[in-house]
Amino acid sequence: MIVDMGPALSDEPDFIFVGEFSQHGMAEWSKKAFVDETIYTPAMIGGNKALEAVSQSSASGLIKKIRIDIDAYPFLNWRWRIENRLSGTFDEKQKQGDDYAARIYVVVSGGLAVWNTRALNYVWAQNSKKGETWPNAFAKDNAVMMALRSSEDPLSIWHMEKRNVREDFLQLFGKEVRYIDAVVLMSDTDNTGNKVTAYYGDIYFSRY
Repeated sequence: MIVDMGPALSDEPDFIFVGEFSQHGMAEWSKKAFVDETIYTPAMIGGNKALEAVSQSSASGLIKKIRIDIDAYPFLNWRWRIENRLSGTFDEKQKQGDDYAARIYVVVSGGLAVWNTRALNYVWAQNSKKGETWPNAFAKDNAVMMALRSSEDPLSIWHMEKRNVREDFLQLFGKEVRYIDAVVLMSDTDNTGNKVTAYYGDIYFSRY
């Protein structure tokens, strides 16, 4: 007699963690500095372990090199919060205004052809509207910014995010992407001379 046991269970996990700041702090993340250094430290905020970022006229990030199959794990999940806003009426689409209290971006490497590297930036904007997209002022068409949060969003509370990275790359770059090669988080204020404090929670890719 043959018994139907239903579909075979996959050995693959439903989640792939990129940053488990609640458990492992900054392990496996490396610094990437542009102008001075934003200070990143493990911290407790609201009873939760997270990563604190303090940027004062600085621009540096943390990078995690990790290859993710976004056909299998298309969704990027995280939570973040900021404690204060950037001041001023700067234009985030220009070089002198290219600062963000918080951002997370995913990178598709061009390998030896570095000009083919692409970066999709999810940013907490100040003067751009939520949902707006634009080419990065420095990297032009190689990097696209997407404002997930803006000055309309409340301070000092956690905001949950979930993005279909595969669909976002297709929509914003016009190309299908199978793998991403790195995830970077960054709070930067070098162009506007601001000071900001932000917190990043755990970051992971998921099937659903």
